[in-house]
Amino acid sequence: MTQPQAPQERPQVIVVFQGGGALGAYHVGAYQALEEAGLHPDWVSGISIGAFTAALVAGNRPEQRLERLEAFWREVSWPGSEWGSLFKGRLRQLFNLGSHMTSLLFGQPGFYAPRALSPLLAPPGSPEALSFYSTRPMRSTLRRLVDFEYINSRATRLSLGATRVSDGHLVFFDNTRSALGPDHVLASGALPPAFPPSLIDGELYWDGGCVTNTPLNAILDDPPQRHSLVFMIDLFEARAPLPQNMDEASWRMKSIQFAGRTSQQVDQFATVWNLRQTSSRVTRHMSASSPLAFSDEPLAKPAPRLDIIHLTYQRGEHQISSSDAEFSRASIAERQADGYRDMKRALATSPWTQPMANGPQAFGDEDLAPAEGGAVVHRL
Repeated sequence: MTQPQAPQERPQVIVVFQGGGALGAYHVGAYQALEEAGLHPDWVSGISIGAFTAALVAGNRPEQRLERLEAFWREVSWPGSEWGSLFKGRLRQLFNLGSHMTSLLFGQPGFYAPRALSPLLAPPGSPEALSFYSTRPMRSTLRRLVDFEYINSRATRLSLGATRVSDGHLVFFDNTRSALGPDHVLASGALPPAFPPSLIDGELYWDGGCVTNTPLNAILDDPPQRHSLVFMIDLFEARAPLPQNMDEASWRMKSIQFAGRTSQQVDQFATVWNLRQTSSRVTRHMSASSPLAFSDEPLAKPAPRLDIIHLTYQRGEHQISSSDAEFSRASIAERQADGYRDMKRALATSPWTQPMANGPQAFGDEDLAPAEGGAVVHRL
């Protein structure tokens, strides 16, 4: 009988959730597949809707997480919007467009509501003057579904990216450095000008996506000390076919805006990580061979192995350019199913379990057709 791995032998599991509004239902399916595989996160990092997902994961015990994630998406969507799944093609696009217009006019239950007074008429500097919607409903939703005492027990590490309004710097709130509450989650998801900034310790914060939509920097700022699996779950594609109409052009512009830095981030991450590995090997070699080195001098530890599994949501043919603000339960269910399928297929191949050749690698799973989603694995 195979013996279970000791905690120190098990790779650390880190999950990075990208922002993308209503597309974030994809996170739920991907997390479900991880949970079924027994890959419970040790560290979660998120920006925007990814911050809500990360808070729901870190703010609940493992046996409650999937239930709370699904409850979250039920609470922020209008009841009765399941029937959109009956439509196909152009009719489905019209249904989704109607769902988006409903969101613009009436907000989303448990998430945001339009302000009664126009921001143009509100007192300057007030929250009402800085946003079109109030996120007070989301504060209540977070308090119901997230156990902030559990977050601050540090059972799972949580990092939330937000943009400091005063200087435009990306800041990560982290439960290993300070206590976190609803304001920190709301700050990460405060996309202007729709939502108001959060005031934390005298500073205003907006959505981290104003700077970067993929919170990989949190891991680079505090590198893992042992072998880690990093699951990057993105909601916008950096690469896509050329647009053929105005709706596709609008979606492509949005994708470039929110996903354009992802590949650059991964390349930067790989460069820094590999430099650390090289520096570590050189230091160890010099320490071991130098006649000035004392026998009891500690040698530099080799950098631990790191595998980045990168999944990206692939927009369905009936989705519209405003899908990130389209919260129908029909679309939510489809996105969750897509995330589950893509993560299951990535886990089935598990390329990070294969022997690693000399030097870092980056490769994609050729068995996963782009139209059906897929994973790219970077081995560092």
